[in-house]
Amino acid sequence: MQFLILAAGKPALNYAREGVELYLSRLKPFGKAELKLVKDGNSRDVSERLLTASEGCLRIAMDERGELWTTDKLVTLARNWQMRSVRRIAFLIGASDGHTEELRSRCNHVLALSKFTLQHELALVVLLEQLYRCHTILAGTPYHR
Repeated sequence: MQFLILAAGKPALNYAREGVELYLSRLKPFGKAELKLVKDGNSRDVSERLLTASEGCLRIAMDERGELWTTDKLVTLARNWQMRSVRRIAFLIGASDGHTEELRSRCNHVLALSKFTLQHELALVVLLEQLYRCHTILAGTPYHR
């Protein structure tokens, strides 16, 4: 099982670039996470690019209108995906104006990281940290405590 994180545009803010680099380097030993950036643009164009890039994956749209999960729920779902031999799970982070309704309707899950609307670069860092935390729990390492 591999996590594919698809995000619109390169992180421009220093804290976001540093956070992305930090968590991607921490995820590397697990070998199960990949970040791919799609060209930024308007909501419609970015949503089309995200859907194309995530073809064949279990899709999770990151959207403030989505469900609020706990870390434990993410771990439980990851275990279930492993048991069902789901090969790739794609997390879709849109541009600053969000996802289209079509993208949300074509996803298996719509997930909110908070009830706050998060700047998309911050959402990327928070998501990467949670994926790292999930992997450490699955591996039985002490980071998550």
